[in-house]
This record gives sequence, structure tokens and C-alpha cells, in this order.
Amino acid sequence: MRALLAALTLSFFFLLPSSSDAATLRCGSALASDGASKSDVLIKCGEPMSKDTRTESVGEKTKQKGQETETTQERVVYKTIEEWTYNFGPRQLMQVVVFENGRLVDVKSAGYGR
Repeated sequence: MRALLAALTLSFFFLLPSSSDAATLRCGSALASDGASKSDVLIKCGEPMSKDTRTESVGEKTKQKGQETETTQERVVYKTIEEWTYNFGPRQLMQVVVFENGRLVDVKSAGYGR
């Protein structure tokens, strides 16, 4: 019975969404989560230590069905990617906040701050 309970508990744990699926940045008691704007992050966390910007192009295909034919169109979509680095001091990991077209999409930990 204990083995069954342990197995059920573990299987339930693995069904929960992992915390890595959601981008969240903690700045003191404030949180900035997926979809937050750059201005929202600035208000909650202040100016970052550094900002890097780049543009990426991505091919996007769309299919359109006609009466007897199907056509595929491909177009290039440009995304502006910004990475802001926050240094919260020597006892905390630096945080790299990634924005795509002005919205928060990822938060990555870097080395310890200075």
C-alpha cells in the first residue's frame, strides 16, 4: 500500500508544470512574469546593469486552401530580442531577462553578481 501511495505521489509530481515553463523575475517583493512589458519590469526592478538588442528573422509558412488547390506562402517575420542583465549583488545570481518584441519571454540565471 505504501509503495502504491508513493508511486501515485511521484506520478502526480511529474504531471505538474515545471517552474522553468514560466518566466518570472523577482525584484525584492515585486514579481515580473511572462508577458510583462519592459516598462513594467523597469518600474518593478529599476534599470538593468546592461542591455543588449538584436533582430532575428524567422521564416513563417501559411497554407491557404482553394477549391481544388492548396497554396503555401512563406514570409519573413522580424523579431526584436532584448536581453537585460540585472546584478543583485555578490550573494545572488545575476538574472538575464529576455524580451521578444517588448514582452518578457524568459529569465535565465547567470553567474554570481559583484
